[in-house]
Amino acid sequence: MKKFKLGYAPTRRFVFSAEDAFKYKVMIREKIESFGLDMDIVDLEGLNSEGLLYDDHINADQIAAHLKNAEVDAVFFPHCNFGTEDTVARVGKALGKPVLLWGPRDESPLEDGMRLRDTQCGLFATGKVLRRFNVPFTYVTNSRVDDPVFERGFTNFVAAANVVRQFRNLRILQIGPRPASFWTMMCNEGELLERFGIEIHPITLVDIQLATKRIEKGTSAELEEAMMYIKSKMDYSEVTEEDVRRIAALKVAMKQYARSTGSSAIAIQCWSSLQDAMGIMPCLANAILTDEQIPVTCETDIHGAITSVMVQAATMNTAPTFFADLTVRHPENQNGELLFHCGNFPVSLSVEDKPKLKKHFLFDSHAPGTHESQIKGGQMTLARFDGDHGEYQLFMGKARGIEGPFTRGSWVWVEVNDWPLWEEKLVKGPYVHHSVGIHANAIPALYEACQYIPGLTPDPVDPTEREIQAWLRGAGL
Repeated sequence: MKKFKLGYAPTRRFVFSAEDAFKYKVMIREKIESFGLDMDIVDLEGLNSEGLLYDDHINADQIAAHLKNAEVDAVFFPHCNFGTEDTVARVGKALGKPVLLWGPRDESPLEDGMRLRDTQCGLFATGKVLRRFNVPFTYVTNSRVDDPVFERGFTNFVAAANVVRQFRNLRILQIGPRPASFWTMMCNEGELLERFGIEIHPITLVDIQLATKRIEKGTSAELEEAMMYIKSKMDYSEVTEEDVRRIAALKVAMKQYARSTGSSAIAIQCWSSLQDAMGIMPCLANAILTDEQIPVTCETDIHGAITSVMVQAATMNTAPTFFADLTVRHPENQNGELLFHCGNFPVSLSVEDKPKLKKHFLFDSHAPGTHESQIKGGQMTLARFDGDHGEYQLFMGKARGIEGPFTRGSWVWVEVNDWPLWEEKLVKGPYVHHSVGIHANAIPALYEACQYIPGLTPDPVDPTEREIQAWLRGAGL
């Protein structure tokens, strides 16, 4: 995936200090570079002598064309003094990308009573004109360059914009139809395309079976690398060498299909036709690919695959997701719940040095291929993109790992703030029993991303919408 690109379009207005605006242009650029985000910055240098957006010396068309040609994913308009609101709005409208509005807090007036910047006043003006142009934007509280609230707001905006860019370019590889008895996994492929531009690329289980057989019989470097990974990371004593080779071949086949189709994630019919045809379960292959930032969801859960891409994008793709059933309540903790699936959680999340590669414990075939292990606890985000009747929502809430009884498969017990509230929200919908977890706080970025995705409503349970907004304004700093 290409690196995230941020358009940097600092702005000033002619009646205020050009020297001070230039000083802040440099200072702000240095500050955002210090945050350590994995992104490229596209500025306005070379378009005029100052590299600033102001008046009509460089017009909106030129600036927009410059940023479009650079293929920026979002644009930041720091107001280095009052700013030029009409040009900012025209550029924002022409780009159609997420927009960040912020300006550094003003100093005291000079001894003679003159003021150098009046930045806050300009922010009021630009916000109004952006609304007139129907340009959605993110606003960070007027604050000093070194204030923590600026870093929090800026980094969250970039993460939210990363969610938007990956959502807008989303293609899911669908391997097989949903299991017949899983009506919960129905989705409206046409509506996903029409509403959000999300594409589904379907292939059959026969396609993946033939590709796996071809790779299994060969001697490719990819196959050898996958086998070495399994043998080095897993306790595979309960399965055969042939099983390891076939599981590795399936992983390679799925990755090759994802690459060749330009798919960001995979939804696979993991039971029961696949094990009947190939003699293995895909769980470990799913786990390895998810660790490689190609999340794979079980039971052909298209909405789950969409959620997985959004959630990992909200962390700037720095952490793997895990795809879980919301399974049973904790036997003692009233706010505890079991997150489980047969064996698909990323290997990197295991609490064991050598998690076990086993045979499936539920199905009669007992086919090999499940990766069984408890995963680490700590703070997590749980989320679910889902919809019905033409309405789509994004559920999100925070959880933390807790102790609980042993079970089989991939699993972790978690505690939330008010499980009966969660349960009611999830049962009454439009959600199902599947969720996506990540060991990070992805909620503010997911919440902010929703305002740039028409037709998607954020549905936070903990923290609440008001608490998220307060956090973005600097609560707790």
